Amino acid sequence: MTFKNIAPTPENTNLYRELEARDHNGDKITAAIIHERPLTIFLNSREIVTLMTIGDHPDLLAVGYLFNQNMLNSATDITAIDYDEDLETIVVRTKVETDFEHKLKRKIQTSGCGQGTIFGDLMETIEDRKLAATHTIKTSSLYPLLKIINQTPRLYLKTGAIHGCVLCKGEEPLVYMEDVGRHNAVDKIAGFMQLYNLSPNDKCFYTTGRLTSEMVIKTVKMGIPILISRSGFTAWAVELAQKANLTLIGRARGKRFVALSGFERIIYDQTIETKNKTKRKPTAHKTEPVH
Repeated sequence: MTFKNIAPTPENTNLYRELEARDHNGDKITAAIIHERPLTIFLNSREIVTLMTIGDHPDLLAVGYLFNQNMLNSATDITAIDYDEDLETIVVRTKVETDFEHKLKRKIQTSGCGQGTIFGDLMETIEDRKLAATHTIKTSSLYPLLKIINQTPRLYLKTGAIHGCVLCKGEEPLVYMEDVGRHNAVDKIAGFMQLYNLSPNDKCFYTTGRLTSEMVIKTVKMGIPILISRSGFTAWAVELAQKANLTLIGRARGKRFVALSGFERIIYDQTIETKNKTKRKPTAHKTEPVH
């Protein structure tokens, strides 16, 4: 399957509604409020979970969720994805029937917004996982990428109350997803990668949210070697990233960031100092006249 880059759709009025409000001066204004809708995911005939989501890309969200929960893998033959908007349900059908009843009893509550959950055996999945250090990221590419992401029109600027996640290659954002919870946004990207068979090896992943254990686990599960955020870290996230050799870059704003893991992938070919030096023009020296 071929794909085209996906960006946020702030013009999609199905994702929010406008209400009359009052500002800090008591003046009437119009406020855009993001929708939050339930989506119940079925795997074949088994009900798995009900997620709260903004409602776009339900197929990507369902496949990505099931993949990140170890219920699907890259070898799974998906035969159909049936979405019923009225019933707010989506059914992912596979060639071989699956039975994950035991997994449904092993949930761990996470810190993700919107009651994100991971299954206990996901920790076992990444326990011995080591990401290859072949892919690198240059700071001269990272800084323009952050600028492009920051300047992308998005629902957050219109409504707030949502997170964004971006799958990137070099300086190019490939897939930019938003949702009420960052776990939903990352699951949409995981679903996209599975349905379009995208290799993770030369990609990096950006999130607007904090770098928690859940974000690290899902990034490692997807096989993406570099995780970036404008926000900070949790200690467990750093520990897991170091074990998996995941490059973890946080507090990335402008031309500043903090890396806590996977340093060997970062090529510091442009720093604030080198950038400033290239902007400086040589000073012209005046010659005194000879008398």
